Amino acid sequence: MVPHLTTALNGPLLELEQRILDAMPRIEYWLRTQWLEHGTPFYASVDLRNAGFKLAPVDTNLFPGGFNNLSPDFLPLSVQAAMSAVEKVCPEAQRFMLVPENHTRNTFYLQNVAALTNILRQAGLTVRIGSISPEITEVTRLPLPHGGELVLEPVKRVGNRLVLDGFDPCAILLNNDLSAGIPDILQGLEQSLIPPLHAGWAVRRKSRHFAAYARVARDFAELIGIDPWLVDPMFASCGMINFHERIGEDCLASQVSDLLSRMGAKYREYGVEQDPFVIVKADAGTYGMGIMTVKSPDDVRGLNRKQRNKMSVVKEGLQVQEVIIQEGVYTFESINEAVAEPVVYMMDHYVLGGFYRVHTGRGIDENLNAPGMHFVPLAFDTACSLPDCAGKPDAAPNRFYAYGVIARLALLAAAIELEETAPLELAA
Repeated sequence: MVPHLTTALNGPLLELEQRILDAMPRIEYWLRTQWLEHGTPFYASVDLRNAGFKLAPVDTNLFPGGFNNLSPDFLPLSVQAAMSAVEKVCPEAQRFMLVPENHTRNTFYLQNVAALTNILRQAGLTVRIGSISPEITEVTRLPLPHGGELVLEPVKRVGNRLVLDGFDPCAILLNNDLSAGIPDILQGLEQSLIPPLHAGWAVRRKSRHFAAYARVARDFAELIGIDPWLVDPMFASCGMINFHERIGEDCLASQVSDLLSRMGAKYREYGVEQDPFVIVKADAGTYGMGIMTVKSPDDVRGLNRKQRNKMSVVKEGLQVQEVIIQEGVYTFESINEAVAEPVVYMMDHYVLGGFYRVHTGRGIDENLNAPGMHFVPLAFDTACSLPDCAGKPDAAPNRFYAYGVIARLALLAAAIELEETAPLELAA
């Protein structure tokens, strides 16, 4: 199923999708050459927004937590991609330790860990789950909603290696985004650590990612002959923010004003009748926390206490000190009148598939990845790598192919971002 694109302005998007289809051989060749130059992240997920007149990524997660939402039909592709990813980072690997997030009672997340573990085991690895949570002090069995269980074991450090009882892994796969910082137990390991520590939110910044993405988007746009803005969200950033103390309000209002002005010019150029809006969100962090929709500079001046509290803290209680002001991209896709946005999953440089985040309580200009959200994951029903070049641009295989292309641009940007932020001793 492809959600209905409910906008009178679907002409420009269909033109964009048609250009992507027509340029498919050039795009695939260009991406192959990019992967020869840049090491691919082990895995990633990308949130996309489809505005009818624009198709762009709005977030890239290097510790994806929704493998359970993918169609079971794509398991063979996932296993092949996992084999390729493992061969690149640790070709001799037989034993993987998967280190999950510390919140062990979220059943949706536990199902993700189970699905990811299954992919790795099907790829021929022995996998055990090692927790660095202070709560896990002994072997802990957690039941899964649809049967079976997850077995979590407390991680031990022996010298410069992480081990479990009777298990010395070749590599450590993090599914923990390090929002709370880099714990000592993970530093200075001799085992391969995937992704690297600087991929976590203790170091990573969304503004750096989208700066890298802007460069990728320019090259891609030149390749297929389009305006880069059609696939690239504008952004700005502000540091030295303290929402409680109202520090940084002037910077924020100024950047919002400038961004809305630049967006307004683009909207007029393309005949877009909707009002531009921006998203203000924490420059580090995830889980849809510390985020707000803004349509005027006045919206960020004089926030009330509830709004300041909401914007001040993200996951793990981390205080927000830097924000990214990102061009808001409408989502005009809907299923049964509920707003939908696609999320694409990748491993190595392969697109595994994806799902739609379908939210019944949010609008077309709001963040759908919100705490307490009720969303229906609607798995893509075809792969993102098999376009029907003779079909219409909005046919399911072709829309999913377009999603896969834009997601891979974000993956390439993440690869460049990680290269540019690698510690000096790693980059040398």
